[in-house]
Amino acid sequence: MENSHHLPPSVRLVTGRGGLPRLDVVTPLAEAHVYLHGAHVAHYARAGRAPVLFESARAWFEPGKPIRGGVPVIFPWFGPHADGSAMPAHGFARTRGWELESAAEENGEVILVLLLGPDETAQTLWPEGGDAWSLRHRIRVGETLTMDLEISNGGVAPIRLEEALHTYFKVSDVRQIEVQGLEKTEYVTRIEDLPRKRQGSEPIRFTGETDRVYVNTEAALTIVDPGLGRRIRIGKEGSRSTVIWNPWVNKSLTMNDFLPDEWPGMVCVETGNVGENSLQIPAGGRHLSRTVIREEEL
Repeated sequence: MENSHHLPPSVRLVTGRGGLPRLDVVTPLAEAHVYLHGAHVAHYARAGRAPVLFESARAWFEPGKPIRGGVPVIFPWFGPHADGSAMPAHGFARTRGWELESAAEENGEVILVLLLGPDETAQTLWPEGGDAWSLRHRIRVGETLTMDLEISNGGVAPIRLEEALHTYFKVSDVRQIEVQGLEKTEYVTRIEDLPRKRQGSEPIRFTGETDRVYVNTEAALTIVDPGLGRRIRIGKEGSRSTVIWNPWVNKSLTMNDFLPDEWPGMVCVETGNVGENSLQIPAGGRHLSRTVIREEEL
């Protein structure tokens, strides 16, 4: 791995699950595991605290396959490809090997920058993206987990894309939590073929399979989890969409990389720009989406 000899003392390059290279971060403030495969944050916890992220015990750790849990990077499309082909769901960024561009310590925090660019495979899967884009994932590990996803277009034509951080949060029981911050926000449900709906004045509570894209919202979010005695605050910038997902019972039975009894212990709250909030990056332009995750005691 390039730049491995420049790692600060708080970062180690290790062999992770499935033999994949992983960066382990341990500081007095927090710890994290980041795979080069998919630039994937698989674990984050404040020092002495329980993990914030969920990871399936059946997750694949194999080249070419996504990791179930943590923070998959979705790019350059969300969900199935628009043309209905056999293209990989959620794009290709989460299944590719990324380059470590830099690793540094700053004020007790660790900043990792991982880079993905156009190679032959990417150009085959996404020819409309051209050959001059770059995607950087800046991961800052401290008392908060801050993730910056930056897309740059070095080409001569605009490019359109979707992107998201598909974050899986660990919860005590999804049936006992609530997600605050999306009250009175419009959403599209991806389960039923129904017109757009609007969240009521109450927080989101879970009583069955949930797969919703909340649109045109820059609101900060909070997961309130009495069972774990904590709230998780999710701030975002440069993001106009929020996806809320839990597979519940029946969907879990169809997922080969997910145990059928794991669904109560997780919820996905995803920040990004998808669907009608997709991005058009002009020639020479860039876009940065920032997500800040902070765990607090109730």
